[in-house]
Amino acid sequence: MADDDGLPSLARVKLVDLVVKEGLPSDSYKLSVSTLCNSLAQYSAAILQFPDTDAALLRSALQSARLYFHHRPEYPSQDVIHTHDSQHWCRTSGYHSDPQLSQETFDYRPGLTPTDPAAEMDLSPAGLVDIFPLLGKASRDILDAISFNWSLRSSPFTEILDNVPLRATETSSSVLSVSCQARPTFHDLTPQQDGNLIMFSEQQHPSDKSLISIVKSDKAGLHIRDFQGHWVLVDGDLGPQEAVIYPGLALYQATAGYINPALHRIEITNPQSNLYGRCSLTFKLMPKSMSSLNSAEMRAAGHGVDEQFQLPVPVDDFMQKSHPSTSLLSRQGLPAFNFPTAQDGSMKPSFRKRKNNSKCKPLPPSKRLRLEAQRVLKERVQDIADKKGIKLRFCSLKECENHVHLLDSPCANIRMEIGWPPGVPFVHPHDLPNKAKIGFLEAYEPGWTITHDMELSLIDAGQSAQHSGH
Repeated sequence: MADDDGLPSLARVKLVDLVVKEGLPSDSYKLSVSTLCNSLAQYSAAILQFPDTDAALLRSALQSARLYFHHRPEYPSQDVIHTHDSQHWCRTSGYHSDPQLSQETFDYRPGLTPTDPAAEMDLSPAGLVDIFPLLGKASRDILDAISFNWSLRSSPFTEILDNVPLRATETSSSVLSVSCQARPTFHDLTPQQDGNLIMFSEQQHPSDKSLISIVKSDKAGLHIRDFQGHWVLVDGDLGPQEAVIYPGLALYQATAGYINPALHRIEITNPQSNLYGRCSLTFKLMPKSMSSLNSAEMRAAGHGVDEQFQLPVPVDDFMQKSHPSTSLLSRQGLPAFNFPTAQDGSMKPSFRKRKNNSKCKPLPPSKRLRLEAQRVLKERVQDIADKKGIKLRFCSLKECENHVHLLDSPCANIRMEIGWPPGVPFVHPHDLPNKAKIGFLEAYEPGWTITHDMELSLIDAGQSAQHSGH
C-alpha cells in the first residue's frame, strides 16, 4: 500500500502531454512530468499511453512476433545459442536464444540489421522499422521530462545519444528487442515444481543498462521492485496503446544515483497452456559506446554529487562491468557511507566505535558532520520533495543569508513545503556552516544528537574547517 503522500498505483501518463514546446511549460506538462517522476521514484516504473493511432502498430508488431517465433525450430542451432555478452553489447543483431531462460530474442539495430528482405538470410518480425523510431522518440521525450523535473538544461544527454537520424556508416547504440519467453515448442521447457510458474529472477536480470527502457507485452508477467522492496506486477492491465517505461543503470550513473534503476523479473503462469508463449517488444535507449557518463549536469543544476559519481565513466567500460543491486546507492540507504546507527537515530554508537578502534583513524568532526548531512538530505529531504513533486534548487550561501528572514523570498515556498528548519539558509547541506548543519540534522532526523565535545569543536573551529573539507 502506498504512503499517504504517495501514488496508490503505477502512474499513467500520456505521451502527448510530455512533448516539449517552445515557451513556458503548460500546466498539463508540469503535472504530467511530476506524475511521471513520482511514479519512477516510488515504483521505478510508469505506464506510457501512446496516441490511439499507434495502438494498431504495436498490436500488429506483437502478432508478427508470435508468428515469427512460433515457426522457429524447436531446437536452435549452436551458433544462435548464447547468453548476454557484455563485450558485444552494441553489436547484437538478429535472432539468438538462451535455452536456460527459455527465451528467444530478435534484436533490431539500425545500421547493422538488414532491412532489405532480399538481403536477409532469415526472415524477421514485421513492423520493426516503424516501431523503432516511435519508441525511440518516446524515450527521448521521457528523458527530457526527467531533465525538466530535476531542473537540468534542455536535452542535457544529447552528447551521449546517437545522432537523429544516424549518419552514413553509423550503427545504432539503441536496440529494439523482440522476445518470446516460455514458448512450449521451444527446447526443453521445464516449469517449476508447482507446474504453474516460470521465474526469471532478479539475480539473472538485475536491471537494464539502458537510459530508458520501454516494454510492450502481449501477456502479463513483468514485475518491478518498488522503493519498499515489494515486487509489483506492472503490465497486468495494459491497454492496446499502453507500454511500461522504466529507468536503467546508465541513467542512474548519469544522474549521480538520483534516479534508481528498475530491478525486474518475469513470472509466467501456466506456460504449457499457451501456444505462443509470452511475446514482448523492448526498446532500450542506450548511450553511445565512445561517450562517457558523468554527473556534470546534476552538479551544474545544484544537486549534491557523491564521491562515487565524481569521475566520468567511459560507456564501453560501464557496459562491460557487472552492477549488482547491492552496490547501488539508494536514497533509502547509503551503503557508500555505511554509518551504523542506534534505533533512536543517534550517531553516538558510531562515533564511540570509531574512537575505541585504535586501528582506524577517526574522521575529522567536520567531515563526519558533512557526511551525515548528505545522508539525511538523500534519505529524508529528497524523499519529501519527491512525494510533493518539488524540485530542489538550492541558493548560494551568500544570497540566502537574507532570504531566511523574508516571507516573500525566492525560496520561501519551498522551505515551507518541505519543512526546512527556520533560520537555516536554503543551501545544499554540503555547503552549510557547521552550526547550521547541526540545526538541519536535528530538524529532519528526530533524536539525532551529537556529543557535547564534538559540538564545541565544530562551532569553535569556524568556517576554516568547513571549507577545508570541500
